[in-house]
Amino acid sequence: MSVPVLLVAGFLGAGKTTFINRLLQADHGLRIAAIVNDFGSINIDAELLARTSENVIGLKNGCICCSLQGDLMRTLKVVLSRTPKPELIMIEASGVADPAGIVQSLMDPVIWKEARLETVIGVVDAPDSAWRADDPLWQAQLRGSDILLLSKTAECSDDELKALRADLASYGKNCILDMDDAPVPLSALFIKDDNPRAMVEVDLQNDGRFRHVEWEFEAPLDLHAFQEAILRISDTALRGKGLLSFAGRQGRHVFQLVGKRATLSSAPWDQEKGCRLILIGERNTFDADAVLRKLNELRMSASDV
Repeated sequence: MSVPVLLVAGFLGAGKTTFINRLLQADHGLRIAAIVNDFGSINIDAELLARTSENVIGLKNGCICCSLQGDLMRTLKVVLSRTPKPELIMIEASGVADPAGIVQSLMDPVIWKEARLETVIGVVDAPDSAWRADDPLWQAQLRGSDILLLSKTAECSDDELKALRADLASYGKNCILDMDDAPVPLSALFIKDDNPRAMVEVDLQNDGRFRHVEWEFEAPLDLHAFQEAILRISDTALRGKGLLSFAGRQGRHVFQLVGKRATLSSAPWDQEKGCRLILIGERNTFDADAVLRKLNELRMSASDV
């Protein structure tokens, strides 16, 4: 019997990992395997999700809408060969991925017999949607989604949410759920359609417009110096995430940067002392070399702690 597949897409920092994490922890009794793609060799999302489920596989060093299609196919075959076989497979696309390319890969007849794509779920960052509306990748992610999940809606007024829903409906998207309103039931994520998806030639929006910086450090950082560095880096970084440790603070911390919004939260399950960080920005504005120099300055401040 073919295993259903849910593909989760959405722009950088929209909340895809949060949604998958909630679903993995929900009381549904299903064996779920998650395949997570991150932009770069440091796969923070896969590491975070692995704390929730042992059936998490990370894909690295590219975007599965283009350069990692072969890796996705091989990974699916590995997942499907496991005993017991998963009852549901979730694929988290990178925030720079056009889901249409992944859909094309999943339409492979051999894969289709074993793993049937059921639904493309698009996670939409509600507060950021107003200034993201003209972005061609954001638009492609909307067009390629069957269901839309609005995230971070508590940060928007009722009028803003009403306007957003009307804008999304103009894309022909009428199945719009609020991810923060209540737990989204698994049954709501399946599109009842017995007809295979049509193979359509599309002009894929790829990851060529983005650059990224990966940074690792084996010792704890000075918190104040890190905050000062991120304040400057956030001028051009679209997305940042990492697992960090700080001098004088026990355990590691999960760092999240989306636009100008940055958060640090405790990761009590991880007592390692090192730091792993990835930052992503637009190629024409994100000076990766300058960002790397700024991060390397943190090594000096750490030695003074």
